[in-house]
Amino acid sequence: MTQSFNAFVVNKDDSGFSAGIRQMELDDLPAGDVTVRVHYSSVNYKDGLASVPGSPVVTAYPMVPGIDLAGIVSESSDPRFKVGQEVVAIGRGLGTGHFGGYAEYARLPADWLEPLPQGLTMKEAMALGTAGFTAGLAIQRLEENGLKPGDGRVLVTGATGGVGSTAVNMLAGLGYEVSASTGKVEEHDFLRELGATEILGRDEVSAKPDAYMNEERWAGGVDPVGGDTLAYMLRSTRYGGSVSNCGMTGGMVVNTTVAPFILRGVNLLGIDSVNCPADVRANLWRRLGTDLKPKYLTESISHEIGLDGVQAATGTILTGTVRGRTIVKI
Repeated sequence: MTQSFNAFVVNKDDSGFSAGIRQMELDDLPAGDVTVRVHYSSVNYKDGLASVPGSPVVTAYPMVPGIDLAGIVSESSDPRFKVGQEVVAIGRGLGTGHFGGYAEYARLPADWLEPLPQGLTMKEAMALGTAGFTAGLAIQRLEENGLKPGDGRVLVTGATGGVGSTAVNMLAGLGYEVSASTGKVEEHDFLRELGATEILGRDEVSAKPDAYMNEERWAGGVDPVGGDTLAYMLRSTRYGGSVSNCGMTGGMVVNTTVAPFILRGVNLLGIDSVNCPADVRANLWRRLGTDLKPKYLTESISHEIGLDGVQAATGTILTGTVRGRTIVKI
């Protein structure tokens, strides 16, 4: 059956690079077990990288970006998913090596899908999206390594971005004392609304070190920034504390020493939301609909655009000027 639909497509060929809304047909979709009528996607940093010339993340052209989606099954050859069922998908090769969420339809391997968790609407699932899933995974890893409410302050860097803002609100909802860092003075009230009780400037958490170690300050931390900011967090985390790193907006190179690890027993936890195991993924989605669900998810943290706003939004996220999460209503 031939059916036309809209998609945001990036392409690169002998005539150059292009990006914009195009007409596609169901036959254009890649192979997969389940076809989904997409209702929502979201804008993540990787979507920004996927939507520029010379992308470091796209493995084949043409490509439909959108590394996450929520929608309703329209066709399925896998018994785990039925026509009419609400589903979500994030990560894997979605939006970089396999057509993603910025289209009215997507066809995916069944193993990439999860039933929509109880406690979340499709819109809420994408208000979380990859960034919220990553924030939740970072917090869960901190808890698995011993962090508990009452242990002391938890620092969240890049706090006005997608991962940072959801992490601040999640941590506050769990009862943690949250410190947030940002370079945006005008967003202090926003972060306090989400639950931060202390706000640090970007310069304070990215300063070059004058010693191998700083004063012990943080019981733990969520860092989507990397670079000098991650080095600072490692130098200033308390004995036995942990830092979850889940991003590199401040750079891939971390100039640090072994001192925090061998003198304070600090743990550096790497967070990968793209290929995390199925059992971890399912359990975390359950928590995102219950105890990890941000209180202000659809009020303060997220705002909505249409497919025609994707090109501008993917450009903006790379500049670091976004606040919270951007939902794409397909």
